Amino acid sequence: MNADPDTAAVAQWVAGRLPGFDGPVTAVKFAGGQSNPTFRLNTHAGSYVLRRKPPGQLLKSAHAVDREFRVQRALENSAVPVAAMHLLCDDDSVIGSMFYIMDHVAGDNLDNPTLPDMTRDRRGAIMDEMNRVLAALHDVDITAVGLSDYGPEGNYFERQLSRWSKQYLASATEDIAEMTKLIDVLAQRLPADDGQRRLVHGDYRLDNLIIAEGGSRIAAVLDWELSTLGHPYADLGAVIMQWQMPQGREGRGLAGVDRVTLGLPSDDDFVKAYCQRRGLGQIDDFGFYVSFAFFRMGAILQGVKKRALDGNASNPERAMKLGAYVPMFANAGLQALRA
Repeated sequence: MNADPDTAAVAQWVAGRLPGFDGPVTAVKFAGGQSNPTFRLNTHAGSYVLRRKPPGQLLKSAHAVDREFRVQRALENSAVPVAAMHLLCDDDSVIGSMFYIMDHVAGDNLDNPTLPDMTRDRRGAIMDEMNRVLAALHDVDITAVGLSDYGPEGNYFERQLSRWSKQYLASATEDIAEMTKLIDVLAQRLPADDGQRRLVHGDYRLDNLIIAEGGSRIAAVLDWELSTLGHPYADLGAVIMQWQMPQGREGRGLAGVDRVTLGLPSDDDFVKAYCQRRGLGQIDDFGFYVSFAFFRMGAILQGVKKRALDGNASNPERAMKLGAYVPMFANAGLQALRA
């Protein structure tokens, strides 16, 4: 099913709601956005971004673009940089699914954490800025920004393990023994609830950031679909999980990289800097949080594969390729628990 928006219908719906949004409108799809198709809207007045739910049958609670809109609007005056939110359309009849329109933020969107063709100093500065913004996110006063009801209370990891296990099983296309084992072991290693209930991004990584062109400042954090109230170590563990992946276009990790020479932080240094910024001590059993990140990403990729098989993927060929990595993520999750 075609996910490209009907730009004439978008322009008609926006008319009178957003000053400066002038037609005619053309749309260009961004290469990313496997989950929620994302487009640059070009108008006579300038550029905007439209992000929509994919068409077709969807898993319950998935592709929550309305939550993305709400959390980014709440953060507009916070220490966490986000694009300005403009309009949310919850009328599926306009283009076939819910969508929102936000500012287009100019800058560099990077997906290789080795940050090639940059100076050593800029590499280090970008990673330090990534650390600073993550700590700032987890220090957001959820009551002050109106997000105290953005997620349920209780043990976040217990809740998330249950949610993603169910979503994984709902999208399973074959039996993957490693994922079954990982789910069981994670359940046995669940940490006690330490009372940290913070806003978490859910997919905080380099390619979901816009970096000021030529600099190190983060201009916007993107892709808030998985955001909720939960435990901040889930985000931190996910950053380290990504870096433990293989180098290259597919893994986008730092495995085997000489980080000292490149000016990149070690996993331990990144965690220590984060803890210092938030006034925290040592994190016990950090391997659990890295393992959980591997598990959740495996569950997400299984969902991507299922959508491809059902004909609902934004990029079917890439979706099938990503889905083939599920066993690898499960094995990496088991290894992280043994580290």
